[in-house]
Amino acid sequence: MMYNAGLFQYLSLAGVLFILGVFGVLWRKNAIIVFMSIELMLNAANLVFVTFSRFMASHPDGYVAMQGHMFAFMSMVVAACEVAVGLAIIVVIFRNKKTIDVDDMNLLKG
Repeated sequence: MMYNAGLFQYLSLAGVLFILGVFGVLWRKNAIIVFMSIELMLNAANLVFVTFSRFMASHPDGYVAMQGHMFAFMSMVVAACEVAVGLAIIVVIFRNKKTIDVDDMNLLKG
């Protein structure tokens, strides 16, 4: 017997993932953990997009069902760019400060 999860289960999972990401951003000091938490929040948003896209698939307009997938794909592209730029910034800061602690990073202050 196969269990088919409903809309509430998917949205609950996305909410839990998003809340975990928010807690990681607010309470962790390691910059890499903060970036991973941001990625977790983006993946929660992707799960919401794909969930609504899946549950709208029974709609008579076929193009409506694919919009969630396209938003999720574009979000993954933005996340990949964010990781590339963010990790490059972390490497440069680590070379100068010898730490990646978020509280110690005041290089960008004017």
